[in-house]
Amino acid sequence: VKQGGTAVLVTAVVSEEPQKNTDFMPLSVDYREQSSAWGKIPGGFIKREGKPTDREVLVSRVIDRPIRPLFPEGFFHEVVITALTLSADDKYDPDVLAITGASAALHISRIPFDGPIAGLRVCRIDGEFVANPTYEERQRADLEVVVAVSKDSIVMVEGGAKEVDEDTFANALYFALEVGQGIIEAQEELRRRVGVPKMSFEGIELPEDVQRQLEEFCTPKILESFEVQDKRERKERSSAILKEFIETYAIPEELQFRVAYHYKKLTSKLMRERVLKEGKRIDGRGPKDIRPISIEIRPFERPHGSAVFTRGQTQAFATVTLGSPQEAQLVESIYEGETFKRFMLHYNFPPFSTGEAKPWGPPRRREIGHGALAERAIEPLIPPEEEFPYIIRVVSNILESNGSTSMATVCAGSLALFDAGVPMKKHVAGIAMGLIMEGERYVVLSDILGDEDQLGDMDFKVAGTRDGITSVQMDIKIKGLKKEIMREALLQAKEGRLYILDKMYEA
Repeated sequence: VKQGGTAVLVTAVVSEEPQKNTDFMPLSVDYREQSSAWGKIPGGFIKREGKPTDREVLVSRVIDRPIRPLFPEGFFHEVVITALTLSADDKYDPDVLAITGASAALHISRIPFDGPIAGLRVCRIDGEFVANPTYEERQRADLEVVVAVSKDSIVMVEGGAKEVDEDTFANALYFALEVGQGIIEAQEELRRRVGVPKMSFEGIELPEDVQRQLEEFCTPKILESFEVQDKRERKERSSAILKEFIETYAIPEELQFRVAYHYKKLTSKLMRERVLKEGKRIDGRGPKDIRPISIEIRPFERPHGSAVFTRGQTQAFATVTLGSPQEAQLVESIYEGETFKRFMLHYNFPPFSTGEAKPWGPPRRREIGHGALAERAIEPLIPPEEEFPYIIRVVSNILESNGSTSMATVCAGSLALFDAGVPMKKHVAGIAMGLIMEGERYVVLSDILGDEDQLGDMDFKVAGTRDGITSVQMDIKIKGLKKEIMREALLQAKEGRLYILDKMYEA
């Protein structure tokens, strides 16, 4: 995929056999940039590329997120997408080209894929929307989002803005949907010319009698388990119901994995039906209700600034450290060369936060992605260097997790910056929105739990101030999200954000 002097090679490879006992799509995406693509030799002592940079990890994530929901259910063959920047000019960013490349490679291949999709960047420059602007044009933008679109829907959004209103943001997304249709048609033409037949696969169906027994035995018990408020207790209760069913009906070992898979699907179906019919969520809240919030400022003496932000069973502890200009982070990029970064936000997700018994390793892709989302939310409110010449580092440690940890990080980070005496312009808060949709019926959910993220149709994180949006991340698992639903989600997010900001200013 080529634009100007920027070119990206994207390949898709599939394993011949499905992975055994896997209940998720085994997809790996690797995006790589090599200095030679823009005529440089790597800096430092080792003159070759090493482990993926944060930038490569973030681009890998924006390729992965829109394509993952488009593989058919029950397809468990391993798929590996590799994107390599072959050439990079000083005008066009290869990241959005790689999203389109991944879609095109999958669309023409034998791999089952419900695409194609188009990746593009939309900026608002001097009041006008521009698709795939140059690096120079991007410097003047007050809104910048990377969007992936299908024929009839927006499937992924990642980006930020300088406190823009909800209507402007929605218009940017639907501008992307319109512009992306030409890129989608080009992929359809490519498939007509060189596409190969799609491979067949077995799927993960259950015999009809076992499916019927599962539904009859488990449905009342699952509905009862929804009344349990505590996440861990609810999970233990759910596991006990499945175990009881397997023992009661003497399910043979070779069928147990399939039963567990369909049990998860049944739980999802019942949870969704309950929300749509009764407007009642897993933890008993209504669609717009936000979990109880508590805030503690400066819980410890030594950090320059600190705060604990707790929302339900999600808790973030953020610290702020101020340093001299010599402590800025050196960053090497395609279009700017070597630059110094004066504001950093690092997000940590230790396994103990979800009760997992495993060691805490180096930052993973999710941690890097959530950190970038929260950093983008707060950065527009950081005072300019002329006013405040310090280097600023925020660290967020998630102490307990039940959904929306990145948005809890935004809140805790903002509070800790105020505590450190950084002359912030305003507080920033974040909220994660969800969606349950069946046909024409739908419910937008505020402040989603981890289970609602997994079982719902949308994960839409929105951060901002009282005056507008500063950062967004959205993943959609369904086709055809209407404009009205998008606007409703944005307005409901604003309502929730303002409620949280009131609590923060109060603290």
